Amino acid sequence: MGKGVTAAELTVAGLAAAGLGTAFWIRSEYEKDCLSVETVPVFSPKIRSRKKLVFLSDLHNKEFGEKNHRLLSAIDQVKPDAVLIGGDMMVSKGNAQTEVPLRLIYNLSKRYPVYYGNGNHENRMVWERHIYKNQYETYKEKLKAMEVVYLEDDSSSFGDDLVISGVDLGKRYYRKLFFEKPEPLPKTYFQNRLGKADESRFQILLLHSPMYFKEAAAWGADLTLSGHFHGGTIRIPVLGGVMTPQYQFFLPWCAGTFEKDGKMMAVSRGLGTHSINIRIHNKPQLLVLDLQPEEADRRLQRRTDNESKIRRDGKRV
Repeated sequence: MGKGVTAAELTVAGLAAAGLGTAFWIRSEYEKDCLSVETVPVFSPKIRSRKKLVFLSDLHNKEFGEKNHRLLSAIDQVKPDAVLIGGDMMVSKGNAQTEVPLRLIYNLSKRYPVYYGNGNHENRMVWERHIYKNQYETYKEKLKAMEVVYLEDDSSSFGDDLVISGVDLGKRYYRKLFFEKPEPLPKTYFQNRLGKADESRFQILLLHSPMYFKEAAAWGADLTLSGHFHGGTIRIPVLGGVMTPQYQFFLPWCAGTFEKDGKMMAVSRGLGTHSINIRIHNKPQLLVLDLQPEEADRRLQRRTDNESKIRRDGKRV
């Protein structure tokens, strides 16, 4: 008869598990504070002059240094023409604490044009008014007082060659999925909320969830900017992100760039965390979009160069 597991063996196994858990926690705490500045080149014949845009998403009240001075400094080094925000700047769970994003955006608005699109945490303040009362309206009015362009199912021009739109998704499009299929989006969803896409100018769409890139591209978005998935929480080489906030596993759209029918989507890994408060091989991302004019005969070359467009420096800033 085989021997049972001894108390000593159980103790060793327990200590090993505790040690591994501690190592993961230490690694995660380190990574959560490592801001990675990453550039995505974007080419289009619709773009008349080169522009740099910074895209922020999923801050969730994270602060990189006192009053986010490290994040502000990193943005200043880029010298963007505008800052685009893709939502979930706060955590709305029982109460929405908005001081951190308001302070950050106030400082940004003094330097750059700022365009703001909602995420599910902003929208939750509307969906659950019995909890949040008028917090959404208060937050929105404070941003508008800073001259932030608040794109709540709305569009705005930037220069003579760009249109920036922001669309809100309904609550059912953010439900926990586990192994279920996502809620299908009606074909006319974007047109009903935004009207027709401007085909004569480069159309940017702030769409918090990347699940609906196909519909965004069909509507006419030349560049869709998304976040929401936090890079998949833990990233594994080759396999990518492990789990999204909607409990989808190894979803390919957790982070990176994607193309469909000549349209592009860039998905940010985000800046913060909330319920699942870890990051492993998944540094917070400050995404820089380098918009450049493109001659028609260069399109084919661009289409053969997809994920490699992202330049990662991985530096702690």
